[in-house]
Amino acid sequence: MANVEFRGVVKQYGDHSAVVKNLNLDVRSGEFMVLVGPSGCGKSTTLRMLAGLEDVTDGQIWIDGQNMTDVPPAQRGLAMVFQSYALYPHMTVAQNMGFALKMAGRSQADVAASVQRAAQSLQLEALLERKPRELSGGQRQRVAIGRAIVREPRVFLFDEPLSNLDASLRNEMRVELSRLHERLGVTIVYVTHDQVEAMTLGDRIAVFNNGGIEQVGTPLEVYQSPINRFVAGFLGSPKINFLPASVLLGALPAQVETIGIRSEHLRSIPLDAAADTQTFKSLQGTLDMMEHLGDSCLAYVSVPGSELPVTVKLSAPQGQALHRHQAIQLAFAWENLLAFDQQGNRVDVSRG
Repeated sequence: MANVEFRGVVKQYGDHSAVVKNLNLDVRSGEFMVLVGPSGCGKSTTLRMLAGLEDVTDGQIWIDGQNMTDVPPAQRGLAMVFQSYALYPHMTVAQNMGFALKMAGRSQADVAASVQRAAQSLQLEALLERKPRELSGGQRQRVAIGRAIVREPRVFLFDEPLSNLDASLRNEMRVELSRLHERLGVTIVYVTHDQVEAMTLGDRIAVFNNGGIEQVGTPLEVYQSPINRFVAGFLGSPKINFLPASVLLGALPAQVETIGIRSEHLRSIPLDAAADTQTFKSLQGTLDMMEHLGDSCLAYVSVPGSELPVTVKLSAPQGQALHRHQAIQLAFAWENLLAFDQQGNRVDVSRG
């Protein structure tokens, strides 16, 4: 295990604007740190600088108290798993996993023992003699992870490793990666654009945007207390509802331009119910359509003053009691309201 520090790290290509800007981030020893953000935000470039695959324009990268900024990749004690499995098609699973150790001059017995240990941790024992073409996508990805494990690195680096898998396999691999981290107790830096992966895998997540970090925290901290509108809008499925502050008719400070309410924090109440108190607020609108998802449903409600429909997550029985085009009143607790100013920064509107 090892800790990682980015100190004022900058990456710039030629005369173009920097793709990573003054990055400061501490990854704790044994932590599963997820770098998440939209395409082109600098997260993969950050990982590649840590791996030594990209030069650092300015700043420093430290691993376990050592400045590794200019150290060659092979001497950093890291192992990287890419989006592409990059397995040798003519080699068996065991040969693929042990290849790096063989090239490093390790004995045949030592290589075999290391491969066996990694195979046990990834449930690959029965597949060791197969070729990659005989494996599923999930099995191939496990082999790629096993190839990293046998090297016993100080830090594991994952660059969107599940992007090529279908939804079902991604779910399975997320569980396996979480279990693997618990068993090995290793430091992991994991890059993804998938917020579900970030929320379910990370001990902490760093939300990237436009070459920098907007916020770092546990998944729940970042989800429940986003520092700005970008973070609030990036995390959450369905996406958070943004509405103009005017829909609450002067209930907010003057600097608030936009409010955010997550779909699970809204509920449908009778039109004649009094929800406008110190604790609850309400919105009235018209039900546009419903999406029935089995155990729950999504209601899309047109609210006067809002350009986009408001998404409401309801239980299946609640959804079945509603019909299209009916008038509807939505209530939410004041404590679940997020408020943002014109620059998109969070405004505190808590009530004592």
